[in-house]
Amino acid sequence: MKSRIYLALAIVCLGAYSCVSPKKLEEAEAKYGQLNGAYAELQGKYRDAQDAITKSKTDAERAADKTKSLQSTIDDLNKQVDFLKSNNNVVLSQLKDMSVVTGAQAESIKKSLDNIGAKDLYIQGLQSTMARKDSINMNLVMNLKGAIGDLNDGDINVKVDKGVVYVDISDKLLFKSGSFNITDKAKVVLGKVAKVLAAQPGIEFMVEGHTDTKQLISGGNLMEDNWDLSVKRATTIVRVLQETYGIDPKRMTAAGRSEYVPVTENDTPEHRAANRRTRIVILPQLDQFFKLLEKK
Repeated sequence: MKSRIYLALAIVCLGAYSCVSPKKLEEAEAKYGQLNGAYAELQGKYRDAQDAITKSKTDAERAADKTKSLQSTIDDLNKQVDFLKSNNNVVLSQLKDMSVVTGAQAESIKKSLDNIGAKDLYIQGLQSTMARKDSINMNLVMNLKGAIGDLNDGDINVKVDKGVVYVDISDKLLFKSGSFNITDKAKVVLGKVAKVLAAQPGIEFMVEGHTDTKQLISGGNLMEDNWDLSVKRATTIVRVLQETYGIDPKRMTAAGRSEYVPVTENDTPEHRAANRRTRIVILPQLDQFFKLLEKK
């Protein structure tokens, strides 16, 4: 009997299922797909939330460690402040007890003030001497510029740098390329400079020869390298100043600097031309400062 009932129910269910339309079945399947997608999306958000929670815990732990370190630093600083306050209180207590200055202490203070005044006068004297020296240098520069005023600034340049007067003369005004024999034009230039230097007999100066980085071409040349060339050019100039214009040789020093003190890079013909020069350096009169120091 029961088997007949079950068989009848099965037939009814099968009939009911067969009565469901294909459209409703598609809608159900579509709904299922949407729910499945939503479920997958929620799972992704859940995993992101878990990662964010883990990161937040890590950041919180780091912040706690940082706070702990800062608090330790604050505690140390507070201890230092307390120590300084304690010392200040001790010093203030000692000062309260020092209400009377003894005669010996007063004499010591007076001597200290006298020494300060003497040092102040000494400094003022040095400043005055420096001012006189700067004034002499500027006067010398003006005289040199006045004497050579008709020449191109690119060929001859007079300047003051750190209290020292420099006269730079381009080699094209003085020498032929690779030679230490002076040109006729050089005598005109040197004559103008010598006139100013002769009017200042107390001034000593150094003549420096400078070259570019191009090496000399051998072949019957009396010079081995740029060292030789720079030195021979310097000695040629001092001989002209001595023999032609009567400058006392005791006032002059000849030096060769070769290619090692350039005013610019040796990367273009114009830059190399700027580095090929003769420099006259007005030497500072240090003996005057030493005498001033001895007097003090």
